[in-house]
Amino acid sequence: MVSDRTSSRQRVRLVAASVAALALGGTAFADVPATAAGKPKGHDVSSHQKNVNWSSAKSGGAAFVYVKATESTTYRNPYFAQQYDGAHDASIIRGAYHFALPNRSSGTEQAAYFVRNGGAWRADGRTLPPALDIEYNPYDKKKKCYGLSKNGMVGWIRAFSDEVRRQTGRRPVIYTTYTWWKTCTGNSAAFAANHPLWLARYSASAGPLPSGWKYWTFWQYDNKGSLPGDQNLFNGSLSQLKALAKG
Repeated sequence: MVSDRTSSRQRVRLVAASVAALALGGTAFADVPATAAGKPKGHDVSSHQKNVNWSSAKSGGAAFVYVKATESTTYRNPYFAQQYDGAHDASIIRGAYHFALPNRSSGTEQAAYFVRNGGAWRADGRTLPPALDIEYNPYDKKKKCYGLSKNGMVGWIRAFSDEVRRQTGRRPVIYTTYTWWKTCTGNSAAFAANHPLWLARYSASAGPLPSGWKYWTFWQYDNKGSLPGDQNLFNGSLSQLKALAKG
């Protein structure tokens, strides 16, 4: 996912990098990869999608959606209410995510800000666990790990998770890529036991998993498709998706 506040110049660079990666053998998918056909479809949105037509998303097959709530401790998605509440009103299972900037403040501080501004969880069977989006630094590509050591990054994620759990009762879903996780956490297995994995990889399969995880729970397989925003799948049945929401 790209930060909502990424400049137009940075977006051009990111898109160019994606195109280059595809030219080197990757594949972009307009529909669900054949390897995952039949799994519940979903998507994720941020301020880039503005006011979403939720009835259209529902009729297009959306079973779930993650909505960006916050970034660092200074930004809240101005479209969050329309997106988060609108999905709920359309009977789409929804969740909120936070875009981490570990160089700006502690994991505890960012988790608290997230929970105050949309990241709270409710046991209504229609709200997914809060999610942490942690990936390459969109503001300084030379500091892809935000200037933190591998142990420092693991500690930051642990602090974020502990605060989310303290305030909501749920451990967060972790959104990341295999390469970033390996590079910036040393391929830590510290979170695999109790944090669902949301893996990003635009290819025909989800590919290798970060250490400790036996399977992905969500897979972001493309940044465009039939649903607004990025395209995702849930690794289970619709009843299992509802069970995850119930906690």
